[in-house]
Amino acid sequence: MSLWEYANPKKFLTTSERVLPVFWWLSGACIVIGLIWGFFFTPDDYRQGSTVKIIYLHVPSALMAINAWLMMLVAALIWLIRRHHVSALAARAAAPVGATMTIIALVTGAIWGQPMWGTWWAWDPRLTSFLILFLFYLGYIALWSAIEDPDTAADLTSVLCLVGSVFAILSRYAVNFWNQGLHQGASVMRAGAITGTDTEEKVSNIFFFPLLVCMVGFVLLFIALVLYRTGTEIRARRIRALLARERMAA
Repeated sequence: MSLWEYANPKKFLTTSERVLPVFWWLSGACIVIGLIWGFFFTPDDYRQGSTVKIIYLHVPSALMAINAWLMMLVAALIWLIRRHHVSALAARAAAPVGATMTIIALVTGAIWGQPMWGTWWAWDPRLTSFLILFLFYLGYIALWSAIEDPDTAADLTSVLCLVGSVFAILSRYAVNFWNQGLHQGASVMRAGAITGTDTEEKVSNIFFFPLLVCMVGFVLLFIALVLYRTGTEIRARRIRALLARERMAA
């Protein structure tokens, strides 16, 4: 069985309808377990106090904000190279989800940063690149809505996605590129931070394991939302095609 079989809208709809309930239930279970575990069964941090528990929303949402755009990049490249409509519609479906994750990451980051840094916002490299990434999400969504021809819209938004990918990468690695800024470097998604083989500050295992459950839950939730929204986009495209055919027949 080839992966390209799912470029067929009927095949995609049939498969997604079969697996969606699994993703809904698994994502809900992981998020609920992770949040309850993290908020109620972990201690306060010795320096940050109870504010450290924002990590269970901030880190997973930031992770998905970046990776949602990277998923859109892959879908955009498939559209530009193979001209598979499902990939273009999947990228369109992922954009509002990624934008929502970016808002959650920015808001929770501000709430977390205020007691730690003494300010709600700073023009830190990572924060600034994240804000620009959010503006790219808005521009991507607006461009899809502004162009009537779906193929032209898919072409232009794919180009925009290629450009915006620079800021998705910067959002992930800005701290590594520039030493200035308030935001700390990676302390979770780093092999040494997990295994304890490096000497840099890492997330304690008592916080890491419930965080890992939350991250898995957010990934599964993202997949479920994209599958659901892609199916909706496919059906909406069919309806528009039928209406156009009826107008031509009349």
